[in-house]
Amino acid sequence: MKYIVEKEWLLNQLDKPNIRIADCRFKLGSPNEGNSQYEVNHIPNAVYFDLEKDLSGPVEEHGGRHPLPNPDQLKQNLERAGISRETIVVAYDGGEGAFASRFWWLLRYLGHEQVYVLNGGYKEWLESEYPVNSEMPKFEPAVLNVELQPDILATYVEVKEQTESRNAGALIDSREAKRYRGIEEPIDKKAGHIPGAINKVWLEAYGNGRFKEANEQGKRFADVEKDKPVIVYCGSGVTAAPNFLALKEAGYCNVKLYAGSFSDWISYEENEIVTVEK
Repeated sequence: MKYIVEKEWLLNQLDKPNIRIADCRFKLGSPNEGNSQYEVNHIPNAVYFDLEKDLSGPVEEHGGRHPLPNPDQLKQNLERAGISRETIVVAYDGGEGAFASRFWWLLRYLGHEQVYVLNGGYKEWLESEYPVNSEMPKFEPAVLNVELQPDILATYVEVKEQTESRNAGALIDSREAKRYRGIEEPIDKKAGHIPGAINKVWLEAYGNGRFKEANEQGKRFADVEKDKPVIVYCGSGVTAAPNFLALKEAGYCNVKLYAGSFSDWISYEENEIVTVEK
């Protein structure tokens, strides 16, 4: 068990008092859908965490479309769910992996190491006819000691420096190829990618709705040097999280997430943007 757990393991842990489950289902463009699905049914004792209300902060001039939440506010939300440093936390979403991975990365950023993503998400859980209910669990508040881990967060300044010194390491754009190339941009105001970035589409971390094995992830990043720093980004910092997790699974140690991602980069008018015609 490294960063991902299987449904069979979680099924056997449901009654353990030191287990907390985070339901992170969400649908971009339909922000209430995830919570509505949770209210209908969820894995027993799961607590809902909303991407935009709990796992993101308010949008400002800079910081991207899904800025990081205030650490103190997130800490309080986790404590209300009974999560302490001793708690084993498992996050799931509808099976996409991105929203659960966002939660996983945030807890790692807060210094919580015992946090995992459920492979296959809620989709696979339902397909296996594992137990679900609509009960809203309540837990005794806990005390969560936070030790922020800045070594997994890439600042705007660091990204800027990396674009100016291409030998410093790899910059990975996790978006679909059309968005990376600047052919199509359905969300952000500008199209293209950050100078020097290579494209490793986040969806390729999965096969049949499941995270690929560590050796398969390693093949995806075969052209990325392990002894140099790696920064991953996407449009707003959400779908880059599965690539961050995949890199860690593949044995990369020096990996950072550019939380503001492309939507933060283009908020600075002077920044160069690269497009690929062919």
